[in-house]
Order: sequence, then structure tokens, then C-alpha cells
Amino acid sequence: MISMSALWILAMNSVAAAGGLFGPPQTVSREAGGLNTAIGYRYHEDTFTSDTDHVVRQNQIYSQVAYGAKNRWEIYGRIGISDLKIFDAFHSTSALTTTDKNHFEENWKFFGTLGAKGFYPINNIFGIGAFFQASYNFSNFTDDISGIHNATPFLADLKIKKLWDVNFGVGLQATAPYGIKLYTGPYVYYAEADAYLSSAIPGIQSGTEKVLWKNKSTAGGFLGVDIPLAKGFRLNMEGQYTDRFSVGSAITYTY
Repeated sequence: MISMSALWILAMNSVAAAGGLFGPPQTVSREAGGLNTAIGYRYHEDTFTSDTDHVVRQNQIYSQVAYGAKNRWEIYGRIGISDLKIFDAFHSTSALTTTDKNHFEENWKFFGTLGAKGFYPINNIFGIGAFFQASYNFSNFTDDISGIHNATPFLADLKIKKLWDVNFGVGLQATAPYGIKLYTGPYVYYAEADAYLSSAIPGIQSGTEKVLWKNKSTAGGFLGVDIPLAKGFRLNMEGQYTDRFSVGSAITYTY
């Protein structure tokens, strides 16, 4: 069993982080229309809160396929894997209860993402765009704890199910010499999940809980650069900030 704050943190975390990078507002596909693919990585941190705050960390690896045209629009899908760590999720508030660990940890689980973006060029240098992105975790995150309450051993687990999130943002893009794209903007997001406890342990929270929760900060900003390399390859690097900072990069290829 886990404290209510730990439950809420666990439930919210992996969904809010699952999608990966937002990328530049303008598609990198050919103007006449075509595919681009990518392999990406993101290190994500955030803070989730109920009665207390918890820091959440994830490492995400994903592949993407996208189709865009006319330098104006793009649709894309991703499949990836993500781990999950929530600090102090198993901390007990009772002096009679001790646990074998404080942090929730689970390794690689699959997630999927669908997204779309549109772009309007103001002139040859500046443009503005918007995107919508939604993600869902196909697998449950589960971690076990053991400990002692009042000299009696116990074993319990927490499962996080049906993790999903949606993101919407607006980005301003500037095209620099050599085809380098600089972009920045705000975004908002919402996420939810169901958290289930296996048993009641005094000092941690009793009963099985189904939690519907949202993270501490529902809005943030992003900043990135997209750099042409050679023979259709590009390097995308991006930072995101809500309550904490996240960063990632991706290599794309335009067919």
C-alpha cells in the first residue's frame, strides 16, 4: 500500500511524460508531400503533488513515422519504451512501519503517440504553428515493496494502469541561414491514470485506490533547434519546462 500522495504521483507521472519531443512547427517532409522518420530520446523530470510533492523522472526512447506536405502540415505516430521513477513514493508516515525502499521504480514499458501540426509562414524567415499530441501507455507500471509493521512482515504492490496524456501548444519559428530552424512557444497538457493498491498497511494508505489526478503544473514552455546534417538527415534538440526541466534529441530522415 502507498500513501495517497504517492498514488497520485505515480498515476500521473508516466502519462504526462510519454509523448517525447514536440519538434519544429514546420514539417521537414518534402513540399510535394512525403514521409520522414525519426529516432528520439528524452530525459523527463516533473513534480507532482497532492498533500506533498514528489519528483518524477523518466527516460524515453522512441521511433517515429510522419507524413507532411506543402511545408504547412504533418501527422505522425510514435512507438517507444519508457522507465519510471518516483522519489519517496513508499515513504511511511508511521514509526511502526518500515519499508525496504522509498522510491518507486519500473523499467521499460511500451507507449504510443499520435500527433498533428500545422504551420503558417508569416514571411521567408518567421512563421507560426500549432500542434496537438496524445500518448497512451500500453503496459502497466508495477513495483513491489516489503517491510515490517509492528514486528509483522508484509508484502504489497502498486499498479498504474491506463496512463494517457494530451498536449497542445503554439510555436513561433525562425529559419536561420543553412536551413536551421529555431522555435519556441508555450504548451498546456492534461494527463490521468488509474492507480491500484494491493493491500492496506498502516502508515502508508489503506484500501485499493483508483486515482484520477493531474500534475502540479499544467502549462509550460519549450525551446528547440532543428539542424540539417547531410543526405536528408536532421538533428533536433529540444528543452521543455513545466515545474522542472526536461531535454531530448532526435535524428530525422526525410525521404
